[in-house]
Amino acid sequence: TINQAERQSLLRVLGIDQLNLTALIRIAELHERRGEEALANQRWAAVVAIGGQVENPAPELAERLAHARAYVADKGRRFGEEMDAGLAGARAAIDPADRRRFDACVDHLLGRRSIYLNQCAGVHFPFLPADEFFDIRQFPWLAQIEAKTAAIRAELEAFLRTGAPGFAPYVAFDSGTPASKWTKLDHSLDWSACHLWRFGKRDDAICRHFPETAAAIAALPLADMPNRAPTAFFSLLRPGAHIPPHTGVSNTRAIIHLPLIVPPDCGFRVGGETREWVEGKAFAFDDTIEHESWNNSDQLRAVLIFDTWNPHLTEVERELLQTYFTVADANGLNPHNDIAD
Repeated sequence: TINQAERQSLLRVLGIDQLNLTALIRIAELHERRGEEALANQRWAAVVAIGGQVENPAPELAERLAHARAYVADKGRRFGEEMDAGLAGARAAIDPADRRRFDACVDHLLGRRSIYLNQCAGVHFPFLPADEFFDIRQFPWLAQIEAKTAAIRAELEAFLRTGAPGFAPYVAFDSGTPASKWTKLDHSLDWSACHLWRFGKRDDAICRHFPETAAAIAALPLADMPNRAPTAFFSLLRPGAHIPPHTGVSNTRAIIHLPLIVPPDCGFRVGGETREWVEGKAFAFDDTIEHESWNNSDQLRAVLIFDTWNPHLTEVERELLQTYFTVADANGLNPHNDIAD
């Protein structure tokens, strides 16, 4: 048949050069005319990939590339809908927390989300799961501090009304630092912090203003790394402020957020998942996975932030890390030891 002859001719051309864009377009069109959706989608996807490398395509090619993108997107959308329908029964019987990794797997396969890996500026502990948001069931003690939300918020609001010093820009580079994504926040109170603990040391002068908050934090199983953790602070984000995508220091920790003041239009993304803060509802995440936050409201946003151990570390691993930091500091590794109080 004519279609079969056309197919064989195009396959011969592709047999010589699998990157021949004209042949890929023609065979994709052939599969589409014949209703061979899977084959058409495969070929149109190749057209999208290769055609995207062409600078300033001619109008006819630009039209074919636009068609290719639309076809692949539509096929992906319909396949996703079919997959969702086929999995609905199985998913309904499972707690969302128990199927979270499977859902992320499927969404990645369907092109709905990316998979993010740890990027540590400091200690990278290998072979730990790259959890974006940790399973909250790994932190049953969070209920203790959630129950203190009203008291903690009251202490913060009272402190803010006094106008007493304590909050400082979270981002504060030395003069001469090159411009970067942080320049807009550098020495700006758009994102500010008041530390109760920093680099493993409690600030008694600050904690005197927040007695219930300090007591609630001290009662928790915080990260304990000599001259490094715990850290605990109030984080304020002014209206219109945006903290750009970034990654943290070490995946040995889990970072806890206890939202205190959350106006509408605030958001927080870790990797491929975006959440809204809910006042009084804590969550834990790995800050070495790319994350960002924003306050698109006209009001202040306030969160209490502190760190605990990554729940995937064993007790033995925690103890070994503590020993490592102690030995490292004794040999001059930690610059914080050289800063006079």
